[in-house]
Amino acid sequence: MSLHKAVRTPADMPVSGWYAVLPPPPKAQVLRGRYVADWAIVGAGFAGLAAARRLSQLVPNDRIAVVDAQRIGWGAAGRNSGFMIDLPHELGGENYGGSKAHDLKQISMNRAAIEFSASAADEFGLQPYFVRAGKFHGAATKHGLRSLREFETHLGGLAENFRSLDATDMKRITGTDFFIGGTFTPGTVMAQPAAFIRGLAGGLAGRVKIFENSPATLIETGAVHRVQTSEGEIVAPRLILTVNGHLESFGFFKKRLLHVFTYASMTRSLSNSEQAALGGQEHWGLIPADPMGSTIRRIGDRIVVRNTFTYNPAMSTSKKQINQIARAHDRSFQARFPVLGEIPMEFRWGGHLCLSLNSAPAFGEIEDRVYVAGCCNGLGTVKGTLYGMLAADLAVGTDEPMVSDALSEPQPTPLYPAPLMAIGAPLRIWAMQRRAGREF
Repeated sequence: MSLHKAVRTPADMPVSGWYAVLPPPPKAQVLRGRYVADWAIVGAGFAGLAAARRLSQLVPNDRIAVVDAQRIGWGAAGRNSGFMIDLPHELGGENYGGSKAHDLKQISMNRAAIEFSASAADEFGLQPYFVRAGKFHGAATKHGLRSLREFETHLGGLAENFRSLDATDMKRITGTDFFIGGTFTPGTVMAQPAAFIRGLAGGLAGRVKIFENSPATLIETGAVHRVQTSEGEIVAPRLILTVNGHLESFGFFKKRLLHVFTYASMTRSLSNSEQAALGGQEHWGLIPADPMGSTIRRIGDRIVVRNTFTYNPAMSTSKKQINQIARAHDRSFQARFPVLGEIPMEFRWGGHLCLSLNSAPAFGEIEDRVYVAGCCNGLGTVKGTLYGMLAADLAVGTDEPMVSDALSEPQPTPLYPAPLMAIGAPLRIWAMQRRAGREF
């Protein structure tokens, strides 16, 4: 028997704009008393709900219980930029690409995850929140444009489709002349992440028991696993942990996970005259030529800007830190959209990313009948979905070949000693963001 007591730092987290624009959810079902299940899943984000859905397909007569500390879509699953990216997306590099063999495997696996999500969108009527729109890369500098052309060369070597864009193309799409060139790739899905994940939970509710506002405080593993919350417990012989960076909160992967926050701001609704002055397309998503630059999404009458990374080993941020970063968002927004003037931001928020130094996931059977799916390295929507569904296949024992592919990935390597991390990680982030220059 092993005991894993949660160690959590309270977070003073404002609501994300994606969640705030949705209608209020139904009343939460809180875990109270003892619930006996065949499967317990801790974490109801992209990974947890993918695991639950896959289990419901593989073992439809089993009792599956999912428990989450918050409302569905409130946490990290509803705080990202909503890009489900099929292509290479290495945040640590200058142009997103990696080795050819590794990238080919990752593309295949990412697309399997996207198709799994697409089938859920079709099954549960979530198509408005899951759009196969593709993504734009935008370059604001000559250095950024060179990086994009290098990325295009890499994509050509992978036999992937793309379209090179010039400044005129970018202005036609975005309405701004900020970008001097770009690249379009067609395989990315643009999601409204909070709406999609909430809709997925609602669709699964008929065959999966989902408990919200029920943080796990203690996990006892053994012949039968026990997940304890403040008001109840789930008892099950098989356990899947899909809490991403909070794997470390339960004592797993200690000093191997790198906890980073990134931040976003969403405008108020633009008036008809403001939209006409801006021009461009009404819906698009753009990632920067440099991975440390600003990601921009336009969703009809609102615009979202995402930039700035901070090293937060306590796995929490605060309103104060978010407000400090808000100035960078406003500068980035006004540089790109001067025609709109000083449009106020209605929502500002932060979101937790879990990385590893070697870009490896936390995946596999970590104890007897205890499975983990986490450390998505900045691609939580697609990688969370991928590793969640594969954790279910691994636990059931199917012959899915992607399970072997996932298990062949290295484990997250140890972090440097704490004093070096405390100094080096912020310096590294600062240097990378400075390198981004005008792309930021």
